[in-house]
Amino acid sequence: MIKRGLYTAIITPFLENGEIDEVALKKIIDEQIAAGVAGIVSCGSTGESPTLTHEEHDMVIKLSIEQSAGRCEIMAGTGSNSTVEAITLTEHARLAGANSSLQVVPYYNKPTQKGMYLHFKAIADSVDIPIVIYNIRGRTGVNLETSTLVELAKVPNIVGVKEASGSIEQMMEVICATPDDFLVFSGDDNLTLPLLAAGGDGLISVASNIIPERMVQFVNYGLQADFVSMRKEYKALLPLFKNLFIETNPVPVKTMMSLMGKCNEVFRLPLCEASDETLSIMQKMIALYK
Repeated sequence: MIKRGLYTAIITPFLENGEIDEVALKKIIDEQIAAGVAGIVSCGSTGESPTLTHEEHDMVIKLSIEQSAGRCEIMAGTGSNSTVEAITLTEHARLAGANSSLQVVPYYNKPTQKGMYLHFKAIADSVDIPIVIYNIRGRTGVNLETSTLVELAKVPNIVGVKEASGSIEQMMEVICATPDDFLVFSGDDNLTLPLLAAGGDGLISVASNIIPERMVQFVNYGLQADFVSMRKEYKALLPLFKNLFIETNPVPVKTMMSLMGKCNEVFRLPLCEASDETLSIMQKMIALYK
């Protein structure tokens, strides 16, 4: 069973020549584990998965599993808008030893609710590891409705959802409509407080790339129902939550990490370096949160 708590949607660092920086990636993984994260999401949107080749995708997941060495959970981002491709990627992650798989709602081709149900069920039926569905309408163009998710929750190895619809109402509907053991993670740092107050199970975070220890504590406050402390910390963290999305993720977080000396400021097109304004804001964020 997947643990509750904080998972970091980790970046994929690149060398100046554009290849994957394995040394930097290993250091980042070790830092996350030392901070006490429940798990790491490898090859999510924060990890620039759309521009990784299949070989690179497999390698990053395998490296993450080997480097973690069982010290935290590895949730492999192996979704696709092609069901066959998603099955292939997920099977590789399973063989490599991933604890679970994150499956994004199919993007661009805009399937119906029935199509999404059949897509996720086909993946779950093909691969015997726990699956977390990733609902993010802003990136996929379609919303997985709660009624569809309820049916998917009946599939034995579909165990949770990363809710990034941006709708607190939908998040609460999901918590109320799904079984008690169905995990509901926030996909937005900014909405973690209300989600956990409503009975959610954790956060898949961008901000924890920057301040993993504080984000672990922030989520733990919620899981322990200490919402007085969580509200206080939320007020302190809100500027970071907001500014990490002033440009498309992961541009701000990777820029900030490069300023901290954790990676190069290297992206793969069509993502590119941050604007001068964003760079200035990230420098201010380091002064606030270092």
